[in-house]
Amino acid sequence: MPAFISHSPAETEALGEKLGRAAARGLVVALSGDLGAGKTQFVRGLARGLAVVGRVHSPTFTLVNEYGGGRLKLFHLDLYRLETPAQILAAGIEEYLSPDGVTVIEWAERIFEGEHPTSNIQHPTSKLPANVRRVMIEVMNETERKIIYDDLGA
Repeated sequence: MPAFISHSPAETEALGEKLGRAAARGLVVALSGDLGAGKTQFVRGLARGLAVVGRVHSPTFTLVNEYGGGRLKLFHLDLYRLETPAQILAAGIEEYLSPDGVTVIEWAERIFEGEHPTSNIQHPTSKLPANVRRVMIEVMNETERKIIYDDLGA
């Protein structure tokens, strides 16, 4: 898996933009990282790469933000407030796993950890479905982030 060291939010967005330009319909990005790691910055860049119109912000309290007007529709999910597989299922997450556009799931480890009760989703170290790609953001220090990602064609 390639790794990138970002030295600023602008560099994190630039990587997201590069991956957004290469994204194909049906892609699901499983995004992981601590609070403040830069997950939403990455999604802002990805949205720009998809030519999505509008301000991108974290859907922590709404669960899903949908953005259109670009090359592909973007579904931006945040699972931070959901703690159990039952809560995730009740929220209707399954429909976003085969999107008519691109789905990005912040706190994806909450759905891709262990065996999911209604699908064949495996632990992140296992083989994920073909349309799911991982992006993990690790805080190295106040200004640097290590971003490890599956090849998204970029």
